[in-house]
Amino acid sequence: MIKRIVPLIVFVSLLVGLDQLSKYFVETRLEYGVSVDVMPFFAFYRTYNDGVSFSMLSGFGATGLIAVSVIVLALVLWIWSSVEPGRFFAHLGFSLISAGAIGNIIDRSTLGVVIDFIRFHTANWSFAIFNVADIYISVGVGAIILDEILAWRNNRKA
Repeated sequence: MIKRIVPLIVFVSLLVGLDQLSKYFVETRLEYGVSVDVMPFFAFYRTYNDGVSFSMLSGFGATGLIAVSVIVLALVLWIWSSVEPGRFFAHLGFSLISAGAIGNIIDRSTLGVVIDFIRFHTANWSFAIFNVADIYISVGVGAIILDEILAWRNNRKA
């Protein structure tokens, strides 16, 4: 069991570190509210989110969102613990979701908000501004869905 958990803890810790490092660089080197275009459709734009994804629950308060996030993280860890060892994409997904949740919990605990800075846009449209932790969560959900599809397909063949 420990043989399996230690690499996962190291992996999640590295991901959280990368998320926090990206936010540190944004916080120390990017002026608030100024768009730095990298490509015609991609920019860095430092802003703060006091809600969750797409600013939902904005105004709910940092303490309430931290509590909700910790409960959701505990639920994710509990579900993750029941996944068989051979399901690579599920374990990858739960690792990514956990790292993303922890990264955003750290922001909310230390700053009261989450630092967002990745912006996809056109002249007439802008997608929600997000961060590396949000990418982890989104890709993690995709990995779990992929794992479920593969497991369903393999069970169907058997």
